[in-house]
Amino acid sequence: MNASWMQWVRGIVTIRVRGEGMEGLVNRALAAGLQLWSIRFASGGELECEVTVGDFFRLRPILRETGCRLHVVARLGLPFWLVKVQRRLFFAGGLALFFVGMYLLSSLVWTIEVKGNELLSEEQILQVARQEGVFPFQWSFRLEGTEVLSKRLTQKLPGAAWIGVEKRGTKITIQVVETKNAAPKPLLNPRHLVASMDAVVTHILAESGRPVVKRNMKVRKGDVLISGIYGDAAHTKTVVAKGTVKGLVWHEYNIVSPLQRELKVYTGNTETRWYAVIGGRAFKVSGFGKSKFAAYETARHMEKVTWRSNEMPLGRIKETVMEVRKDNHSISAEEAKATGLLQARADILAKAGSSAEIRAENILHEKTDNGKVYMKVLFEVEQSIVAERPLVYMQGE
Repeated sequence: MNASWMQWVRGIVTIRVRGEGMEGLVNRALAAGLQLWSIRFASGGELECEVTVGDFFRLRPILRETGCRLHVVARLGLPFWLVKVQRRLFFAGGLALFFVGMYLLSSLVWTIEVKGNELLSEEQILQVARQEGVFPFQWSFRLEGTEVLSKRLTQKLPGAAWIGVEKRGTKITIQVVETKNAAPKPLLNPRHLVASMDAVVTHILAESGRPVVKRNMKVRKGDVLISGIYGDAAHTKTVVAKGTVKGLVWHEYNIVSPLQRELKVYTGNTETRWYAVIGGRAFKVSGFGKSKFAAYETARHMEKVTWRSNEMPLGRIKETVMEVRKDNHSISAEEAKATGLLQARADILAKAGSSAEIRAENILHEKTDNGKVYMKVLFEVEQSIVAERPLVYMQGE
């Protein structure tokens, strides 16, 4: 017979029974007042029928008495429907909460970046932006339009010719274009250009002023190279001497280069630490405690959560701790010598300027002692030898 609506409310279970005492089980169940309906034989000689949920549990003692076994084929009715609905409600509720949370997080301002400022400090710009409601953890829908914010920030920041505000996801970028005032030209007094050191002149070019020396002339520190005075004793004119003068200068270096080099070697042993990133802060979630390595270096890799091409203020950082050790490596005297000369050349060019050029080098003395190479080297360098001297100190000329 078909199930009634009351049976549907109580819950219906379709079962299959197998065993020698199937007929006895049906008879005893009906005699005990259990409701069995749609009794039929299935393939394989099994007995199939429907029973309510309550009678299903009352059927167990009769199964043991008759030696029969059963398994559930189907479940139908209100109790099972409510379980399915409940599971789906939990899933739907969790999914809804997830999207609501994502929407709320994406509606917050998490980071503010300032670009293009040189004279205006970032703190000053952020302070004015806060007055307009632009600050971290502010709701995006409470902000004015970007055009309005740009206009207000430009009005409140003296020295800013234009300020652009761009909102992309949870990040706001403030682009600053500052007012560029022409730098006043320095007021130069009449002067000479004099030698800054002893040298032999190799090149002289006077833009203004009177050249006093020529190529291949030996000059001493303080000698006038380009004079700022024209004319004779009766008729003189003073100018700001300008020009370029280069000369050969000799530098003596005492070089000490060790025969042992300390090399950094990665052992291949690593440790991993993980950080959870929320907003602008990182919280360690694994790899607590000090590293077991005596010497190490760390490398960080940042991964951010994106949603619909928007970068969310959530993510994680993987920090890899790599063990290193320092090994001593022996080198030959020639290698140590070459290393020492290379360092000396670099030091000379750094002090003499980018236009300097080493013309020659002469090793005056060399010895190897106590695991080091000692050298005395004379470098011949072509470099600028110009220094300024105001004419106020040259009234006697």
